[in-house]
Amino acid sequence: MKQGKESLYFHARGHRLYGEWIDRERPRPVLVFLHEGLGSTAQWKDFPALLCERTDRPGFVYDRLGHGKSDPLSLPRNPEYLHEEAFHALPETLDAQGIEKAVLIGHSDGGTIALLFAARFPDRVCAVITEAAHVFVEDITLEGIRKALDLYGRTDLRKRLSVYHGANTEGVFHGWADTWLDPRFRDWNAVSDLPDVRCPLLVIQGEGDEYGTPIQVMTIAEKTSGPAQAWLVPDCGHIPHLQAKEEVLLHMASFIEATTGKDSGKDGCSGSGSPR
Repeated sequence: MKQGKESLYFHARGHRLYGEWIDRERPRPVLVFLHEGLGSTAQWKDFPALLCERTDRPGFVYDRLGHGKSDPLSLPRNPEYLHEEAFHALPETLDAQGIEKAVLIGHSDGGTIALLFAARFPDRVCAVITEAAHVFVEDITLEGIRKALDLYGRTDLRKRLSVYHGANTEGVFHGWADTWLDPRFRDWNAVSDLPDVRCPLLVIQGEGDEYGTPIQVMTIAEKTSGPAQAWLVPDCGHIPHLQAKEEVLLHMASFIEATTGKDSGKDGCSGSGSPR
């Protein structure tokens, strides 16, 4: 039975974070949505609710520290922030919500966090879906961020972001842009973590992604150890779930059904996904 949306605040790593449950009483596993580097719960728009409806699963969406309605972020950021989110903040978030095992759906930074979490905590993941995830730094990524930095200074980008982030806007933007453009971040990568990802995996990226090349997709699909599907979305940029919404909903829903099955036990995980 549908229960609708439930908004709440909770604590993880000593900070207050904002989250939303979608139809909490549906059969598990929970679909946990992890937003992008400039993202928030609200910026997913209606996509989480639509995917939960199509799969008959509950969903949980939340603002990471410094984003949306959550507590502000302290700057400068640690260059290992993605690993810290995956290894510490996300586990505490799931614990706070009573989520023992999940299907992780991550966009951009959120996709990277999902992969790292699955590598470190394989028993807590049924499956992972990534959109525009990055596992190493590319020149195209840095160029895209430099362009965003220019736009932030001379257009209404700051104002548009402030609709979602309010007082957190400066911290959100500079916590993302300044960290990625920091020379210390150039050598960051998560490739060595990928072999420990053994769950079913759907790797999505737009063919026209302005922040990454198809090498990211191929590396993730080839280096992880479980069954993996790679999908480059035609005529699509960095945000497939909004720019190719219906196609992405269809692919994600089919993948989730294949990897979680129709009958749910305690965690709701069954099936193995499509083979390589």
